[in-house]
Amino acid sequence: MEPVEMTLQLTIDCADPQRLVRFWAAALRYVPQPPPEGYATWRAYWASIGVPEEELTEGAGELPESVVDPKGVGPRIWFQQVPEPKTVKNRLHLDLKVGGGREVPLALRRARVDGEVARLTDLGATVLSTLDGPEGTDSYAVVLQDPEGNEFCVV
Repeated sequence: MEPVEMTLQLTIDCADPQRLVRFWAAALRYVPQPPPEGYATWRAYWASIGVPEEELTEGAGELPESVVDPKGVGPRIWFQQVPEPKTVKNRLHLDLKVGGGREVPLALRRARVDGEVARLTDLGATVLSTLDGPEGTDSYAVVLQDPEGNEFCVV
């Protein structure tokens, strides 16, 4: 059997897709994904390919529900509206790597991470904890949550 071409999409369940599109587009320096050419909305596109109305929630597809990397490198992220609230810790999370890695002096990595954390909290993130390794170790990260409580790290 021929290998099938595969792409990667991350899907995040949420209550308010547009809220998370705004946050994550700014957080990741992504852009909201416009509907395909020739369609005013995603809903119009979905209708054109036969997605039944009963599969779409009220308002679905009227505004962008996904974000994409404008450079075309990172994965598409789709914010899927679901009725139930988030109740437990994520089993998968994003690491936003801004520190530069262990070859960068710890003081500089901390400054980079703390600067990014300040930017993200201005966008609506909340700091949950700081992971500062014991004396003599070379690790530093901050755990945050997005406006709907999804955890992610800045390292």
